[in-house]
Amino acid sequence: MSAARTLRVPGRHGYAAEFSPYLPGRLACAAAQHYGIAGCGTLLILDHNESGLRIFRSFDWNDGLFDVTWSENNEHVLVTCSGDGSLQLWDTAKAAGPLQVYKEHTQEWDPTVEKSLCTFRGHESVIYSTIWSPHIPGCFASASGDQTLRIWDMKTTGVRIVIPAHQSEILSCDWCKYNENLLVTGAVDCSLRGWDLRNVRQPVFELLGHTYAIRRVKFSPFHASVLASCSYDFTVRFWNFSKPDPLLETVEHHTEFTCGLDFSLQSPTQVADCSWDETIKIYDPACLTNPA
Repeated sequence: MSAARTLRVPGRHGYAAEFSPYLPGRLACAAAQHYGIAGCGTLLILDHNESGLRIFRSFDWNDGLFDVTWSENNEHVLVTCSGDGSLQLWDTAKAAGPLQVYKEHTQEWDPTVEKSLCTFRGHESVIYSTIWSPHIPGCFASASGDQTLRIWDMKTTGVRIVIPAHQSEILSCDWCKYNENLLVTGAVDCSLRGWDLRNVRQPVFELLGHTYAIRRVKFSPFHASVLASCSYDFTVRFWNFSKPDPLLETVEHHTEFTCGLDFSLQSPTQVADCSWDETIKIYDPACLTNPA
């Protein structure tokens, strides 16, 4: 693995990292004080190049920030979510704080509308993760502490499929970029499971190796059968579920829970992660640089 470019942010514990879909070298990180238990949150906008990582802009919020995503129609706009139950809309072109704040839970909205467009009910516990289908308009998935993965349809505002995916809380899910029927879940039981929506009676793959809960899982945007996961065991692991020995590489460069993870959309080898150890790292794992 190439040497990681590292930025330490004292007093901020990382929860989520996402590369910009527009600007090569730009990364957003959502972080919180005091491990997210108390205190404020910070949205960090980072730029990286050969000389390292630097902060382009940072925004503070009065509660911990636990996730972040970039707008897909404006290169400057991001959304974060916080422990006070609100969503914040930020503009990196402006130094001032959020453009708008939305005080509603787990709901779909349009920035030009003052309230949510639809409310989706059905989960019986905390919802930890949602992801739009990259293939099916108006379709998204959600993962929950109720041990289910659910597929929803905007057109019917109802649930299409309920998958009892694990016998423990599911903390993360992602949709394969190359297969409209394939999703992956990561759970407190330390397992990753792949699900084919055409037959959900059993997983199409199960990946074992983490020793504590899996906090986030992401499919590669460049390789149809490659994915990465990060965990409370301090590691990031890279997998190829099509291989008999699916574990490609284990990266152990954090000293605390590793919560944020993302693949670059511009570079086939580049990955970012963030951890409770107050560091954000960008690196090129060997398994992506020199695939077997």
